[in-house]
Amino acid sequence: MKREGKSDVTRPYKLAHQTLCIRAINLEKKSLIGYVELLIHPLRHDLKRVKINSKQCRIYHVSINDQHEAKFLYNDPTLEICQGDAKQRNLDYFQHCHFSAMSAVDPDNGNGEITVRLPPEMYMHIAELRPFRVCIEFSLENPKGGLHFVIPDIQGPVHEKAPHAFTGGLNNCSRLWFPCLDTYSEPCTWKIEVTVDNELTAVTCGDLIEVISTTDKKRKTFHYFLSVPTSAPNIGMAVGPFEIYVDPNMHEVTHFCLPHLSEILKYTTNYIHKAFEFYEELLSSRYPYSCYKHVFVDEAYDESTSYATLSILSTNLLHSNRIIDQTITTRNILAEAIAKQFFGTFIAMQTWSDAWLPLGISGYLGGLFIKKTFGNNEYRFRISNHLKDVQEYENRVGGIVLDPTKRDSNHHFSIKSPHTVSPRYMEAFRSKSLLVIRMLEQRIGEQLLIQVFNKLVALASTGASQKVGANAWGNLLLSTSSFLKIISTVTGKDISPFLDLWVSQSGCARFFGNFVFNRKRNVVELELKQDLGAKGSIKYVGPLTVTIQELDGSFNHNFKIEENKTKFDITCHSKCRRNKKKKIPLMTGEEVDMDLSAMDADSPVLWLRVDPDMSLLSHVTWEQPDYMWQYQLRYERDIVAQREAIRALENYPTAGTRRALTDILEDDHCFYRIRMEAAYCLAKVANSMVGVWAGPPAMMTIFRKMFGSHSCPAIIRQNNFSNLQHYFLLKTIPNAMAMLRNIHTICPPEVFKFIMELFKYNDNSRNKFSDNYYRAALVDAVAKTVTPAITLMTTPGQGPTADNLSLETKQILEEITRYLNLEKLLPCYRHTVTVSCLSAIRTLQKFGHLPSEVEFFKSYARHGVFRDIRLAAIDAIVDFIKTESRPEDMYWILSLVETDPDLYIRHYALQQLVLNPPFRRLEASALHTEGLVERLWKMMNCTFSYDSRLRCDVVDVYFTLYGRTRPSCLPIPDNMVVLNLKDKRNRMNPAFVPDEMEEMFDDEDEELMEEENSQMDTETDVDVTNIGGEDSSLKRKSPPASDTSVVMSLGSVPETCPEGIFNEDSTSQSKKLKLKVKQEPPAPESQMSITMDTSSRLSEGSSSPTNTPRPSESGAPLSFAGLLPSSASATDLSSATDSKAHKAKKKKKKNKHKHKHKHKHDRPDKDPLERIREGSQNSSENSPSLQHSTLSSPEFEI
Repeated sequence: MKREGKSDVTRPYKLAHQTLCIRAINLEKKSLIGYVELLIHPLRHDLKRVKINSKQCRIYHVSINDQHEAKFLYNDPTLEICQGDAKQRNLDYFQHCHFSAMSAVDPDNGNGEITVRLPPEMYMHIAELRPFRVCIEFSLENPKGGLHFVIPDIQGPVHEKAPHAFTGGLNNCSRLWFPCLDTYSEPCTWKIEVTVDNELTAVTCGDLIEVISTTDKKRKTFHYFLSVPTSAPNIGMAVGPFEIYVDPNMHEVTHFCLPHLSEILKYTTNYIHKAFEFYEELLSSRYPYSCYKHVFVDEAYDESTSYATLSILSTNLLHSNRIIDQTITTRNILAEAIAKQFFGTFIAMQTWSDAWLPLGISGYLGGLFIKKTFGNNEYRFRISNHLKDVQEYENRVGGIVLDPTKRDSNHHFSIKSPHTVSPRYMEAFRSKSLLVIRMLEQRIGEQLLIQVFNKLVALASTGASQKVGANAWGNLLLSTSSFLKIISTVTGKDISPFLDLWVSQSGCARFFGNFVFNRKRNVVELELKQDLGAKGSIKYVGPLTVTIQELDGSFNHNFKIEENKTKFDITCHSKCRRNKKKKIPLMTGEEVDMDLSAMDADSPVLWLRVDPDMSLLSHVTWEQPDYMWQYQLRYERDIVAQREAIRALENYPTAGTRRALTDILEDDHCFYRIRMEAAYCLAKVANSMVGVWAGPPAMMTIFRKMFGSHSCPAIIRQNNFSNLQHYFLLKTIPNAMAMLRNIHTICPPEVFKFIMELFKYNDNSRNKFSDNYYRAALVDAVAKTVTPAITLMTTPGQGPTADNLSLETKQILEEITRYLNLEKLLPCYRHTVTVSCLSAIRTLQKFGHLPSEVEFFKSYARHGVFRDIRLAAIDAIVDFIKTESRPEDMYWILSLVETDPDLYIRHYALQQLVLNPPFRRLEASALHTEGLVERLWKMMNCTFSYDSRLRCDVVDVYFTLYGRTRPSCLPIPDNMVVLNLKDKRNRMNPAFVPDEMEEMFDDEDEELMEEENSQMDTETDVDVTNIGGEDSSLKRKSPPASDTSVVMSLGSVPETCPEGIFNEDSTSQSKKLKLKVKQEPPAPESQMSITMDTSSRLSEGSSSPTNTPRPSESGAPLSFAGLLPSSASATDLSSATDSKAHKAKKKKKKNKHKHKHKHKHDRPDKDPLERIREGSQNSSENSPSLQHSTLSSPEFEI
């Protein structure tokens, strides 16, 4: 697995070893100080510079070999993506700048934020290619990303207060807390020393060699050594007053948690040794490291973050033996974290284009552990969920390209860097990576694929034991090309076409199919079509499996798909039966009795499936009669087939469908997740059959039969959750019944009474499991019974009061209030009941039963409240913003995003604004204002330079609200015109030209004028010079006599510009423009055009001054008056802008054949060139402070 990327070419040295020494860390002040030492082997004789990654850190001193001081330069273009740009507000421009900025500091391109210039004394040393050490002393104060400090705002000793710090972030974020080569392609050995207070524990990567205390016993130093070559992004650390628990079943594993959590820590991690044994046996290889550490922390960046020998996990994953639901989730996460130790940290990706391999392989191995622990049904259920997620993302959002080296995507972000991709894209990316590895398993076989993994681990283990000079550390890096070679070596198969289709391209195969049985020929005539016009679709050419269940058994048929529309004839193995009873064999080998009265007497086909093993990334829309779907649901043993049947039967509300769903719901041999989905489907079918439904409400009889008392079925039995299938159905059926509606589209009274009685008779006194999730499900169920309120308002504007609430609403409120008060006294696990109560209150508000009050939710969303409660409150606030469109609430949520200490809360709030946006592009809204645009633009441009996830979240919000073009709410300056930009010579933004480029532009202008005189082309050059310069003089060349200047008001101030953009300080920093237009003979209409650009090029040619006041540093939300104009002024301004654009369009049509175009603000009695000169002087000498009494906008940076 030698590296085949370009990193060896662009980086003229090799990193052999790195020492990271943190001399002191202060949790209260959120700071640390230390130094790093990098042992570098030069690969070139003329090495003069070394580039290193570092952000946020303050660099004090750089030395070489502890003898020579080295000069260094710090430059980080990612601090401000669109630097100096005053007008561009479209995402295409931002995307280009974002990717360019990230590439400028990408170590795989040989770049970095710090450039160390090697002293001349080292030149002879380097010419001999001898290694040298670079020592960098640094400190870190109040970091905003990379290293997170949790300081609870309570009084008490350290072990009670439990302050702690830990690392967290996306790929390549180690640069945020120590200088390094922040790339996966540069592994090295590590020595890490961390000095902390005596009551704290430092946990980091590698083996703990020793702990040395100072003489006064106030501090101690932890010495770790990592002998396995590891890249800097896989180095992490945690410091805090942790309780330590050594795993009794596997002494190499140590668990760390915060004080008072050790008891639930022991139960949560009691199965970890089984996961290690499973992976070691599966891969026929030992765990690659000599130790492993779990650290559970509060306010975790993600639920699980993996580093070499270390996993940092959320405290919320811990649970006791009384909790059922969390157990399944936690075991999956911990098991996959161990799989990432093999593929992710030990064997890492070589470059970002290879990231799909460790992600996919670790996810695949984690899935195999799920299959062993929870069964094949759970495994296939999760695979079908991943497949559905990928299909929906590609269909709704855009394509997912696993290897972006060959082609880019059409997203609003670049997929060629981990720092520019959307977090939603990354979730779908992980799912697709896992699915592609599983598809590969089906192509070459599970055993051969495991042998490939075994070969990879064996080569990496051999390479890790070599020294740096042996050039064997490349085996620790996994690339797409090396993976291809390993598979070819182990299996002898070439999977290049497979990778070209599913890795290098995006899209899913989308099939539409149906069939007809031909009785005379005894064949099934099958027709399959591919929908190539749908978004996210791909043309698939290759094998496809079709399974037909006949009377005599189940038969697989393999076909070759070559065209968009394909027809096949499949000969049946069975003959149709008439009144002959015989057991029917299924795919599993069992034989069952079926009632064949519903099927076609002339056809032996019971049902038909396409791609039953999910061996393709495909979406199949299949047409077959309802009775076939019912047979498939009842008798097919594959849960994926049963899910397909349930989804299809929603469209067939018949008595047969009702019976089939009821039978599945009552069948204890059926997988519990299928029974849960059948309950929801039955509710939808019952609502469609509301006019012909006979008997009690759907599922009530089933529920009372399963859970009712023997003497009185209407009263539920005491809780006993020992049967887990019944436990999940106990939570699901009330929620499904709550969706029932009668002919008046309201919840039937008997259903509402039934659910309220479940509250009344709930008794968990003799149950060994907690009922917190069940009580939360009851609150969710009662909220689903709510329908929009129908009330008569006596006074205009009067909202609902306690007196005019309906009886049902009062009962719901009583239960919610009782549960909320009980939660304050006896909080349940993870406050699940409170979360459901907040959601129910928001539902009552939305449907008009309660007055809409957002302050209630804001009190629950503040920092210090448990994270799950805060997330529920944020859901409600975002939904409130969408329905009420109050600007102060929108700015409150943005202030939370900017200032909240919990980074995951920020991320979640932005994600909710994407999923439930307050408005969408081109929609009218009171929030659709210039102030909001500028605030979002500033957040993604410079505020979140320390956290790529938050920055990309804001980009997603911006795209959801405004699309890729310039937001329509921004004012259009009157002097914004674009003249015949047919040549693509000038790609630079003409609004910003450095001072030193002025002469070069003047020379170009002279050359162009000479060429134009000969060619008689009409062109316009906009030259903006002396930006930010102190000298206000303007260099000009006299135009030739044949030139005619375009008449434009370049010194005038746009009327629609908000207050605060122009001020008196701009006299020293104004832009100087000159326009030269060649005159030409009369030409066709298309030769010369003047257009008002309202989207992406609005900033080009702008002449308005750009010196604006800096925004205030306070993070307080802005007031309504400072962010939005009054309704009257907003209307006037927008209408004025529209009228100006309209006039410009009319003038364009009117002046098509003219050569002298006059701007509507110009006076016709002056020479055009004189007007331009006067306008420039006005803008540079007497820049007015524009005042508007009707418009008040916040100060923002342009």
